[in-house]
Amino acid sequence: MNVGVIGLGSMGKRRIRLIKENFPEINVVGIDNSDERCEEVKSLFNIDVYNDSNEFFNLDDFDAVFISTPPLTHSNLIKQALNSNLNVFTEINLGSEGYAENIDLSNENELVLFLSSTQLYRKEINYIDSQVQDSDKVTNYIYHIGNYLPDWHPWESYKNFFVGNKKTNGCREILAIELPWIVNVFGNIEKLHVSKNKITDLEIDYPDSFFINIIHENGSRGALIVDLASRKAVRNLEIINEDIYLSWDGTPQGFEEFDFDVNEMKKLNLYEEISKENDYNQTIIENAYLEEIKDFFNVLSGNAECGLHSFEKDKYILDIIDRIEEISDSEVFEV
Repeated sequence: MNVGVIGLGSMGKRRIRLIKENFPEINVVGIDNSDERCEEVKSLFNIDVYNDSNEFFNLDDFDAVFISTPPLTHSNLIKQALNSNLNVFTEINLGSEGYAENIDLSNENELVLFLSSTQLYRKEINYIDSQVQDSDKVTNYIYHIGNYLPDWHPWESYKNFFVGNKKTNGCREILAIELPWIVNVFGNIEKLHVSKNKITDLEIDYPDSFFINIIHENGSRGALIVDLASRKAVRNLEIINEDIYLSWDGTPQGFEEFDFDVNEMKKLNLYEEISKENDYNQTIIENAYLEEIKDFFNVLSGNAECGLHSFEKDKYILDIIDRIEEISDSEVFEV
């Protein structure tokens, strides 16, 4: 199988590295309009590179493409790929422009349109899902995700990174990462109350802090806090009902469950081996990124029907995020 990776920034390099390390039978090439990034990737991975995506799309011996460019470029690249008879794996899009057209195009051409949703592949999330689904109790949760925006990519200015753009801002990306698994575990959302403000001096034109109270259709409720102000990167989650108490700090080592028999917390060790890059904070591990790549290749080979997320499900998520951003501070709305 021959695949291309378009966009050779941090995520594109991650995809190439994971493919090279785990799928030696797959030939991979890189595509980026930056000569510097092309040369870097060619040196790092000893692969062919192209600095013109149109040149790549005109090749006729490729099966699939990974789209790892900034989100606002995804829609057109997906359309080009599908029109070039390529199956598509895309990073999160952060906007639903072109969704209907690209879904139709993938169906017409009988091509796979696979959307990344890495949190759904975390073992901790899978465990939470199994515990909540096995319980017959209404379940509540408290979840805070905070990370200082300049620390996301310390090697470049946040002003030059897509999270500095209001249309693809940092809070929006966090919500697009977290809401798919929250909805998957707790069900569709009935009502939200949103409070938001800006507490940093960062040069951004959007709120850096959101406080969101969520009511799910099944009665479960959540308190979700998202911010770009926390100088310590945090991901603190509590899952609560009469039969369950789970806590997670976002790391493989920080996942715990209350043992009712001995009346104390116990650590849950879900990983035989943890893959991690030192450039990222401790909550980001490579395992889930690899698992979704495996899932994509399984779909292509006919060993799986679809991924864990979809463009149809993502349209629902992005519509909710649009409403969260658009409404006034301290407003309540029904979904």
